[in-house]
Amino acid sequence: MKTLAALLVLALIWASGLMAFATRVQQSTPPADPPPADGIVVLTGANSNERIAAAVDLLAAHRGRRVLVSGVNRVVSREELRTASNTVRRLYDCCVDLGFNSVDTVSNARETADWAKTMRFQSLTIVTMDYHMPRAMLELRAVLRPPAFTLQTYAVPTPMLKAREWWRSPRATRLMVVEYSKYLAILGRELVLGLGPPADSVAPQKG
Repeated sequence: MKTLAALLVLALIWASGLMAFATRVQQSTPPADPPPADGIVVLTGANSNERIAAAVDLLAAHRGRRVLVSGVNRVVSREELRTASNTVRRLYDCCVDLGFNSVDTVSNARETADWAKTMRFQSLTIVTMDYHMPRAMLELRAVLRPPAFTLQTYAVPTPMLKAREWWRSPRATRLMVVEYSKYLAILGRELVLGLGPPADSVAPQKG
């Protein structure tokens, strides 16, 4: 009986956390215009074209000096990506860098850190889907630590997650549960690592 009660309590805590996570995701969009930053970083994945278009729009609005598209598939050419994302050629050709060295959110963070260091950027606006943003920021802040770096978010909305009763959609429920579980795993990892010596982080290069 005690075991069952404990399992019920854990399930209630997990479900409460899921609802809080969902509220956080929903409230992250529509995003406010971010203050200008040195660079803008797009983390690719589902709906990558929307993410890239949002980042280039920020670039056009002078909200950053350059854009990094992190996690580009190696079989995709630069021109194919520009066409698919329907971005303005002038901005794309001059100020968009493509990163081909990441395959997941962990490597996205490292690729972003390397780019920021190379460009001597200290402030970044992160562009990704709303549901992905909490986990992405955990990974990025693990390697781009304040006060050396300032990170701000610009979330792209996922229409099926904006519904008031999103849990009635099997696809929306699966997406939210999977992402929440991944978020908890990364949060747990960071809490454990925080008990040990400080992990290596990236320091910006001085000009």
